[in-house]
Amino acid sequence: MLNIKEFISKHVTKRDKSMFFDDIKANELELRKEIENRSVLVIGGAGTIGSSFIRALLPFHPKSLTVVDINENGLTELTRDLRSIKEMFVPEDYITYPMSYADSVFRKMFISRSGFDIIANFSAHKHVRSEKDKFSVEALLRNNVVNAKYLLDLIEEFSPRHFFCVSTDKAANPVNIMGGSKKIMEDMIMTYSKSYPVTTARFANVAFSNGSLPAGFLERLSKQQPISTPSDVTRYFVSPEESGQICLLACILGKSGEIYFPKLQKEQVMTFSAMSDLLLKELGYEIEQCESEVEAIYKAHKLISNYKKYPVYYSRSDTTGEKAYEEFYTEEESTDMDRYTSLGVVTNLKPRSKDDLTRLLEELETVFENASATKADIVKIMKDFLVNFDHKEMGKTLDSKM
Repeated sequence: MLNIKEFISKHVTKRDKSMFFDDIKANELELRKEIENRSVLVIGGAGTIGSSFIRALLPFHPKSLTVVDINENGLTELTRDLRSIKEMFVPEDYITYPMSYADSVFRKMFISRSGFDIIANFSAHKHVRSEKDKFSVEALLRNNVVNAKYLLDLIEEFSPRHFFCVSTDKAANPVNIMGGSKKIMEDMIMTYSKSYPVTTARFANVAFSNGSLPAGFLERLSKQQPISTPSDVTRYFVSPEESGQICLLACILGKSGEIYFPKLQKEQVMTFSAMSDLLLKELGYEIEQCESEVEAIYKAHKLISNYKKYPVYYSRSDTTGEKAYEEFYTEEESTDMDRYTSLGVVTNLKPRSKDDLTRLLEELETVFENASATKADIVKIMKDFLVNFDHKEMGKTLDSKM
């Protein structure tokens, strides 16, 4: 049976220990001081990054932990997992709520607890796949921008000691709507950083996270289906454990209004096709490269069952919004690379005015309510608001591929 944690350490991150181990150790007293006996709210806590954040936080003994997520099954598994880990601290006041943070019932719950000391929001549309037409784009922007504004306003009534909202490397010089939405979110939370402590983090792909392409490799393997992936898209990767630690450090130690990112080197990038090759070889398969999806599907059953060969189709990326490489900051942004061993910091960001944000949201609502509006109309509003939004429509989405 494949040990994913060991595979990631050996072949993907190539690290025996977390790259954030030293920074956590060096700041252990400060982390304990800020977390111990504090009330914590984690939104989107059933996902890979949110649950990893929770596992990184619990050893510092918070007074209470409230977890909100729309994935009821995910919350169930999170609880079973936490209570099954040897010596894992779970506070007596631990509760999960299967609800959206945009629902009125969430507001009731939040107010009944008079807010929380520490709030971390991991709820987001994170896939470029989620921007295929005006309806999917509206859903993405409502979750990543409109609902985030609703949450920021609610939090302002009960100022926390720490508020963290996850971003993405794709917010740096965004080329897709998802990355653009996260850049808007960054601008928005920076505006609120004058009212209460706010931080965010851009980070690399989380290896084998829920819904990711590598996680899809495992699904294809379990169903004996061919693997299809781009051969020309490079990505930085961190482990699930590291993803939670990035967020913990940024949330608790970060200065308000700053963006944090992992200090990864260019030689650490990897293509998805290279990862697929390593995974198949680790499992003892010979790789059978195919010229099309049709050929790969045709060969799948016969080759996998009888010859221990695995059909793969590696293609060039040709879909809307795909960025060939990752970057964590832009040339216009100031950075501090010396504060931490493993984290860089984007500093001196200029917050947008609340009037700018109000105008943006009003324009988005107007176009959302216009039945004749198009995806291009939404993109134009985003381009008018953002400085470096280079979205190009290719006429083809990821839903057209395996």
